[in-house]
Formats: sequence, C-alpha cells, structure tokens
Amino acid sequence: MFRLASLPAVSLLGLLLMGCQVASSDPGPAKASVPDQPAQRPAPELSNLQPVNVSAYIPPQCYANTIDERGGVHNPCFVCHHDGWRPNFIGDGSVQTAYDLPDPALNNPWTNLRVDRRAELAAIDEPELLAYVRRSNYREGDQLLLAARLSELPPGWDQDDDGSWSGYVPDAWFEFDARGFDHGPDGALTGWRAYAFRPLPGAFFPTNGGSIGDALIRLPKAFRRDAAGVDSLAVYELNLAILEALITRADVAIEPSIERDLGVDLDGDGSLGIATIVHFQWAPLRGQTMRWVGEAGLAQERGELELAAGLFPVGTEFLHSVRYLDVAGPERRVVMAPRMKELRYARKRRWLSYSELDAAAAEDAKQRIDFPARVRDVFADLERGASTGIGWVMQGFIEDAGGELRPQTVEETMFCVGCHSGVGATDDGIYSFGRKLGPDAPARGWTHTATDNGHRVGDHTRADDLGEYATYLIENEAGDDFRANQELLARFFDEHGEPRMQAINALAEDVSPLLLPSPERALALDAAYRLVVREQSYALGRDSVLAPTMNLHMALAPAQPTGIEVPVHGPRDRRPRPVR
Repeated sequence: MFRLASLPAVSLLGLLLMGCQVASSDPGPAKASVPDQPAQRPAPELSNLQPVNVSAYIPPQCYANTIDERGGVHNPCFVCHHDGWRPNFIGDGSVQTAYDLPDPALNNPWTNLRVDRRAELAAIDEPELLAYVRRSNYREGDQLLLAARLSELPPGWDQDDDGSWSGYVPDAWFEFDARGFDHGPDGALTGWRAYAFRPLPGAFFPTNGGSIGDALIRLPKAFRRDAAGVDSLAVYELNLAILEALITRADVAIEPSIERDLGVDLDGDGSLGIATIVHFQWAPLRGQTMRWVGEAGLAQERGELELAAGLFPVGTEFLHSVRYLDVAGPERRVVMAPRMKELRYARKRRWLSYSELDAAAAEDAKQRIDFPARVRDVFADLERGASTGIGWVMQGFIEDAGGELRPQTVEETMFCVGCHSGVGATDDGIYSFGRKLGPDAPARGWTHTATDNGHRVGDHTRADDLGEYATYLIENEAGDDFRANQELLARFFDEHGEPRMQAINALAEDVSPLLLPSPERALALDAAYRLVVREQSYALGRDSVLAPTMNLHMALAPAQPTGIEVPVHGPRDRRPRPVR
C-alpha cells in the first residue's frame, strides 16, 4: 500500500483533509507564473506510487480569487465548507474566511488553468469532434471494453505482479429499466440502480465542468434477498428506500407494501398493515430505530449488519461516469455523450461509529492547529485505489492519449479523495445520494441522467427556505467559482454585475438555464478537455479551460484571508442566512 513518504503517523483514521479554501486578492509570497503553453511533463507511469504533487487532494477551485478588482468579495466556498450534518462532525464553515493550506500547497500546482489554448480551440473540427464523443469507450456490443483490458493486463497495470487486477472490474452495462435497474445482455440484473440528482453548485454544472455525470448505487447481496435468501427486487427496493430515509433524514414514499409479510413496521404507525412510506425515526436512546428488511434485517438482528442515520452500510458501492457533452438533433440540444472522460468507483469497506467519526473530526481539527504545514496521509495503490480515511476506498479510470479508459495513477486518484473526506458538505463522504431527486420526479428519482422524460427540475429549497442554486448565484455573484463563464454572467447578471432576479427566481421551476451551456460552448468545452487528454496532463489540472483563468491565485501566503467575513451556512442549516 502506498503512503506519502517521510510523513509521521497521525490519528487512527489518518489525517483528514487539511482544508481547501478560496484565496483572497493578495498576490501571496511569490510572483505567480502564467504559462501560455502546456507544461512539459512526462506521460504518467501508472506504476509510480510517489506523486509529484503531494497536495493533489486539494482541488483547483480552492485557488479561486474571491476578491475582484473593485474590492468586491465573492463566496463560492460555502458550497463545500460549512458545518456538517451529523454524523458528519466536520465543522469547517470558518475556513470560508481564510486559507488553511499546508505549506506544499501554497504554490498552485494546477497550471493547466492558465494555459492558453485558444488557437487550438479556434480550429475545432466539429464533425470529427462529435464523432469522437459519440463513440463509446466503455462498451462495444456485448463487451465491456475496460473489463476486457483488465482481464489481460497491459504492461505496468499489474502493480502486485500476481497476474490479475485486484481492484474494481467494471460490471455495469448501463441498460436501465423503467425503475432504474441495470441489466446485462442476457437480461440479468447486475445489482446497480441509477438515480438522478441535482449537481453540486459550481464546477459540477455541465456548463462549467464541460461534463454530464450520472450516479449508480449497489448494495450487498443480503439487501437484495428476502428472509428466505431468495433474490427479491421488492425487498431490494425497500432497502434502498430505507437507506434513502436514513441519508436524507426524511420519510420516503414507497409502493404499497404488506408489513406483516416483511415483519417490519415500515411506516412507524405501531402496527403491521400496508405501508406507503418508510418513516424516518432515529433516537436510539428513546427506542426509536429502524430496520432493514429481508436477509439484511436478519443479519442486523444478529449484529452482523449496522444501521444508523446518515451512514451507508458496509459494502455499499457507487459508480459515477463523467461524460462529454453531445449536441443532438436539428434543435442542437446539449445532452450526455456516450464517451466517458472518467469512470469513478467507491466502496465502503469499514464501519465507523458516530463516536469514531467524532473523534476523527476532533483529531483533524487538532492536527490543523498543531501541524499547519503538514499535508495529509493518503494510503493507496494502483489496483485497489485510495482510502479516504473514513471507511471508503476510491478508484478511478480515465482516458489515455488515444481515448481508451485506463486506471488512474495514485496521484490522479488522490484528486478524488480530498473532496470526499474532511469537508462538511458530504453524507458519509458521499455527495450525490443525499441530493437524489424525490417523489415528484419520474420513478421517484430512480432514473438515469441521460433519460429524456421531459421532467423539469426546479431549484432545491434549503432549510432556510431559500433556493440552493439561487443562493450560490447571489453569494458568488457569478455562475462558476472562477467567474469565467461569460454565458452565465450574461444570463443572471446585468452589465453592472447586479443579479437579474427574474431569471434567478425562475430557477425555482427549471434549473436547466443554469446547468446547460449553449451548443457552441459545449463543443468548445469538449475540445478543450480533449487537448488535456492528448497531453495526458491531468496531474496539472483536468478542467476544460477555454481561456487562461484569471481569477486565480498561483501563490499564497499562509492563512491568507479570503475577504469573506461572515461564513454562509450549509443548505441543511436552519439558522437564518447571515447578513453580510
């Protein structure tokens, strides 16, 4: 297993994320270089376990300049950095106000953000580009291309020299039925189920990141079987609904279910009747708990399976494909393309109790004070992925120079780890499931992102009764973290930078004007990313950059202020919105 060299051991969970805050307008301790050409760096060697960038877990958005040339302050930081919803005990809302980066991260390593590729982008061959993004690099007929490559490991892929791939082997076919369940070519269920969700504000908007992503979840086999050990789709659906209630801490609508057959009071009315909801209740000291159904429920009674509000059971898996943008039909609609930029996988392999998570958060806070210059420990290897330190392992696959999917290097996988641990915005380290569409959406949200069902998604209402995306636009005074997306600036702000409230308020009914770019911008974003693919320069930044990013710090001073004086609460915080 890989471990960053020369770093002392830390808490039992390892040092959590050291904080990735947005910078102020102070230029910092050194003059920032502004490259206009790609940095020359050798193509990645997959077997190299020692990263060049030891702070690769801190994402590029954490170097955004929050103070504009007029002295105005912008706050995109609150999206990730706020007090967590327990059992996420991270309380990092205060880091909105200043950098808390370790010394090795003070010089911005994401130099691709400043590379000028405008000449290459002006020469886009649209038909060739569209042909590229429309050709799948994941599946060809009845063959999963990446799985086939992993079955006969190319040189440099077999880290432990045992002749086989020891990590996740892709097994989802992306063939979904009307209830979101994935099926193989023979019609058999794979256990994966797709769900639609609202993307996190900022970089995950397709118009900013240049990608459309999806999400699939799979629970262990015990959750898919009835009490007799027989596969049961009805039992699986109920266990997923129970999990949704536990993560969202809210009641979840279900198909009418006979509780007596299950032996579980799903709706919490004190009797075994016909339930149409899973009632969320979690106050164990008062005897208010919940129970899995089927074989998983029996295992829970035997103490072999855990259940707790806000936590996923051990063995939970997530799959997330990140796709190019396609421009489809005579109306030139921007949609998800078949080609994958990345395939991201996560599996929960260890249960941590509330007290253990609380202790880890406290240790993280102490380490930040005692050792402010220290980067975090990341335990990883090429085949098995990287540990987040809170019970999950992350693994990723990304395009090689020819466009085929390959395993990420350890350094490239570190990029995934930071956002999934040590910030207040996640549910047990996961973003998307707590953001799943609810009962008003088709199939109650159990549908793949690419499904065109004509449903218009409205803005999510925060606990303070404000729209989540509307709050992001108003607090950030832009539609992206770097204030570089001119399309969004024109749509939602006037020439003086004042918000167009009619357009922002309209997001309550339909968020697509905020999420989707124009066809021209979509193709430019595709082309910009493909240049990075050809360079294999992901370690310098994998963003789709249309012009050198200017609202960006390349060098910082320790604990440099952001200019943000009053932190903004997270979307689940019921406290009134702070007054600036």
